[in-house]
Amino acid sequence: VGAHFLETVVRRFDEVYNISTESKECDNLIAIVAHLYNFQVVHSVLIFDILKLLVGTFMEKDIELVLFVLRNVGFALRKDDALALKELISEAQRKANDMGTKFKDQTRVRFMLETMLALKNNDMRKIPGYDPEPVERLRKLQRTLIHSIAGGSDLKLRVSLENILKAEQVGRWWIVGSSWSGAPMISKQDETTAKQSDAQGQFSHKVLELARKQRMNTEVRRNIFCVLMTSEDYLDAFEKLLRMGLKDKQEREIVHVLVDCCLQEKSFNAFYAVLGEKFCSQDRRFQMTFQFCLWDKFKELSNLPSGAFTNLVQLLTRFLQRKCLSLSILKVIEFGELDKPTVRLLRQVLTKLLKETEPEEIASIFGRISGIPKLGMLREGLKLFISHFLLKNSQSHGPTEHPTLLQERAQVATKAMETKDAKLKL
Repeated sequence: VGAHFLETVVRRFDEVYNISTESKECDNLIAIVAHLYNFQVVHSVLIFDILKLLVGTFMEKDIELVLFVLRNVGFALRKDDALALKELISEAQRKANDMGTKFKDQTRVRFMLETMLALKNNDMRKIPGYDPEPVERLRKLQRTLIHSIAGGSDLKLRVSLENILKAEQVGRWWIVGSSWSGAPMISKQDETTAKQSDAQGQFSHKVLELARKQRMNTEVRRNIFCVLMTSEDYLDAFEKLLRMGLKDKQEREIVHVLVDCCLQEKSFNAFYAVLGEKFCSQDRRFQMTFQFCLWDKFKELSNLPSGAFTNLVQLLTRFLQRKCLSLSILKVIEFGELDKPTVRLLRQVLTKLLKETEPEEIASIFGRISGIPKLGMLREGLKLFISHFLLKNSQSHGPTEHPTLLQERAQVATKAMETKDAKLKL
């Protein structure tokens, strides 16, 4: 609903803005967009895009609108993205110097620059008529109403002005459930030259070609892959993937595509691990899906190329260190019938875990599986594996100081696994 409403308002604003009229319609439409930002419907990206458009044109009407937006949401913009606001202020000052003499009424330009300076210095007193009280009261009311539903997650629409205005050509990727047809993603940069848009189109074509090569054979997998490959950072990817509104089996595809992409990389890319952590902290169902997905990979160890094997070791170790997953993930391994690939995996994961983790963290990680009757076999298997495969062979691996470090850490791990068992026996 928010996305459709926003698109309608922005399109109407674009129409009215391009017809120079004396009516207040443009002011009212921009007020609606500003308040949509105030009430967390839309991300600051759109507001900055509109402000850049106004400052770029820099007519008397534009100055009025810039003042109006800054008075309503200026301090919120400063809080969200101080750097972007600073750049905008610099651009406005430059425009004012270049074009200021053309205006009959110089006071309006001066007043706008003073308002911007007050924002930059976080000085509310210098902005006449600034009263945050009514909006703040409504925001508090809004928080009480939606807190339980949204679960504290960030549901703002992170969409640029250009994305909205060209939605007919490129699709509405920001709407939950709206599939992206593979049309070129539009750049959020303000300098959208023809050359850039060509490159953007070519890039999306490359991504789709890459998706085909990686055998992303369903539309859901293709869309997830494209989001992963075109996101700015892990938070951007997380927001976009959640906003796809996938359910049940489709949602599980996120984890499968993420793990597959991670294993396909030439060297381990921490982006996938951090994004995986974010999903695990979001909901337990993602932890379970990761667990089942990694169990499937354990069955295919003998067929994995060496690069994929190394990436799997890194990913699994990272998840264990960050406590996204528990060591109970290893319970599917039959310690009595270990084959060479499984021994290699366990040796690399446990060595990495013991050497690269602080003793307190090791105690915490291994302590998580102590005292649970169902995991008795796993604990015994791990103890035997550590003493037989890690410590006995430690002399032949690496520099001389490593064996002692490994032995000390192994003792910490073994004690941690026995802690609750001892209490139970007592």
